[in-house]
Amino acid sequence: MWPKTLRSYALSLLALLPLAAFAADSSGSVAQLPAPAPVNPSGFVIHRGTNLSHWLSQDFGWAPRESWITEQDLQFIARQGFDHVRLPIDEKELWRADGGPIEKEFARLLQAIDWARKAGLRVIVDLHTINAHHFNAANEGLTNTLWSDPRAQEHFVALWRELSTRLHHLPVDAVAYEILNEPVADNHADWNRLIATTLHYIRSVEPQRVVVVGANRWQIPSNLPFLEVPAGDRNIILSFHTYSPMLFTHHLANWVPIKTYTGRVSYPGPIIDRATYDQLMKNPDRGFTDLVGGAAEEWNAARLRQEFEPALRRARELGLQLYCGEFGCMPTVPRADRLAYYRDIVSVFVAEGIAWANWEYKGDFGLYQWNGVPALCGAPDAKLIEALMQKR
Repeated sequence: MWPKTLRSYALSLLALLPLAAFAADSSGSVAQLPAPAPVNPSGFVIHRGTNLSHWLSQDFGWAPRESWITEQDLQFIARQGFDHVRLPIDEKELWRADGGPIEKEFARLLQAIDWARKAGLRVIVDLHTINAHHFNAANEGLTNTLWSDPRAQEHFVALWRELSTRLHHLPVDAVAYEILNEPVADNHADWNRLIATTLHYIRSVEPQRVVVVGANRWQIPSNLPFLEVPAGDRNIILSFHTYSPMLFTHHLANWVPIKTYTGRVSYPGPIIDRATYDQLMKNPDRGFTDLVGGAAEEWNAARLRQEFEPALRRARELGLQLYCGEFGCMPTVPRADRLAYYRDIVSVFVAEGIAWANWEYKGDFGLYQWNGVPALCGAPDAKLIEALMQKR
């Protein structure tokens, strides 16, 4: 549901060390307390990560692939205190139109995993988009056939057959698979059936591989209660994505309808004042008002935790680790407010034992100062990294 690129549009300490924990109270402050997270039997333990976006997925040609992500980038990520990377891949980037593999790009994928392992980072290989499914198909001029075409579903499993064939030799405590990024099936049952089919295949060849599975319809936390996974499979990590509140995190983003609001936004507290909110909610565009909704409420760490409650409850029911695979805020909001948002949201993740990966390493949400010229990223944003790592 959430945008992540200039072409996207949206509708609404170390790996084996325990996390320090904080809990948000009703005022939005945090207090220290223990919060152990479930650990899968395969030992794929993650806490803090970042997304290697716009490389093997949604590559807009901002820079040559050889320079956009290098071994030095993985080393830098590890030095900052991250313990894993989420590595999105697209079918069209790794397979030709005739279905054959692009060997050069599969070699690049394996090289990236090797770089990460040398740097002490675990890797989640995330099948981000496929030819039959895009999380933002309606606004990309595409049609999702995955849910209606049995051949597309067979092809989807075949993609994972190819990936497993090429990655199965990698240690299960170092590399995990994410079945599909932000599925948007019309019915939750359609996604649950595809999960069952795909997991059945993966388990037939890799019984100990950790698999990340997210909720239907853009992986929003409120949909995680509808997710079904095989009972007793302990090598599953449950995933959600969040960009709430959208009017704040996507302020002035040119791919969302709320781009027309150019007034002030703030955090913590109400994102906008009540009078402004009431005026914006008169907009007849449902896509606009969906993104504005809730912006006049009090936003703080406690309010953010409220957003995650359905996902937390489902993870507790299943006894599985919970993972926020994407979250972030544009640098178009007041600097101090943006840093406060990151500090609060990560404090909630830590308090609840939720592993996380920010969107993104490089890009307009990234860890580098962003000047709108992708090939000319600025210096690393030290204050943002400090906020993510909870360094006051």
